[in-house]
Amino acid sequence: MSAAAETPEVVSPVSADSFDSEPVATPRLLGLLSFWAHTAFILAYVGILSTAMFYYQFAQGEFPCPLCIAQRMAMMIVTLGPLYIVVRALRGQSTLATLATGSGIAILGAVLGMAMSSRQVLLHIAPGDPGYGTAVLGMHLYTWALVTFVVVLVFCGVVLALGRWVVPLAPQGTVLRTVVWIVIGLLLFTIAINAVVVFIESGWNWYLPDNPTEYRLFAG
Repeated sequence: MSAAAETPEVVSPVSADSFDSEPVATPRLLGLLSFWAHTAFILAYVGILSTAMFYYQFAQGEFPCPLCIAQRMAMMIVTLGPLYIVVRALRGQSTLATLATGSGIAILGAVLGMAMSSRQVLLHIAPGDPGYGTAVLGMHLYTWALVTFVVVLVFCGVVLALGRWVVPLAPQGTVLRTVVWIVIGLLLFTIAINAVVVFIESGWNWYLPDNPTEYRLFAG
């Protein structure tokens, strides 16, 4: 009897599993720079959100309009991307897939934010329009928000273009890792406080007026 011919096994050169778990030969220096760049990404938006809320809203008494709040929400969505990347790196699970997923989340948030901030810029683009709120270095906060969203798109584009060269590598030192976890905690705290403040400003109402002047939860 003749032996049955064996069917050769076909192996795909790139599989979903290999993309997600295959070790990548990222130079350690570039990996560390990428990790700290994403951490700085998070910290930058913590600073932006905290300044908008604690200084301009509370200290200066400027109530955020609905578009302002929507832009803050977009910023929070943006930060979920680098947050995902950094946490996976801290757990030793950093791969090309996690880098792509986190960058994609940040890009989606930036596109949403650009739509909202562009809308507000166009509302006040007519000559002589004073704009909404305080101007900082000649531009209002919603214009600066648009700038940050553009920066996010450029940053994520560079990261995705470099790919395996910039897969984040977390530091090994306990102190440095603790610093990163503190930054993550600050982000989560900032998001939680923003949610509470929005509820206080809107109260039990379904929408905010275009030019809010009070915290509706306490408005009787």
